[in-house]
Amino acid sequence: MKCPYCDAENTRVVESRPGEDGTTIRRRRECVAEDCGRRFTTYERLEQRPLMVVKKDMEREEFSREKLYRGLMKACEKRPISAEQVESVCADIERTLRMEFEREVPSSVVGERVMEALKELDGVAYVRFASVYREFRDVETLAQEVLSLLGEKRK
Repeated sequence: MKCPYCDAENTRVVESRPGEDGTTIRRRRECVAEDCGRRFTTYERLEQRPLMVVKKDMEREEFSREKLYRGLMKACEKRPISAEQVESVCADIERTLRMEFEREVPSSVVGERVMEALKELDGVAYVRFASVYREFRDVETLAQEVLSLLGEKRK
């Protein structure tokens, strides 16, 4: 493993432990170069077969955990939601998609899973994501979604 600071070829593992979701290994590494010696963290994850997302126009693209994470972070911006909570939601969504779909998953399923997770996590983040995902055209549609969410919360 190359050192990200000095590009030295050799580093040593100082500590290894399972990641929080149980599907990764977290490794603390140290550069062995005399003039560097800095530490950094790497994560080892099982390489999985590609999961393709089938979009509305029938185009296909590889599922991207990073894209999912960025979308969730955008919806949760300025909300009391930690990056760890968002990462946990990402891991849960990816895990269930990979268990349910062998090779291809419709983008609508991904969007609905995100909406379900955000509805449980934070109402404001849910409405933010829904307004983009469902392409609300006017204030009335947005108001209906908020009223629907409020009705579910009261039950």
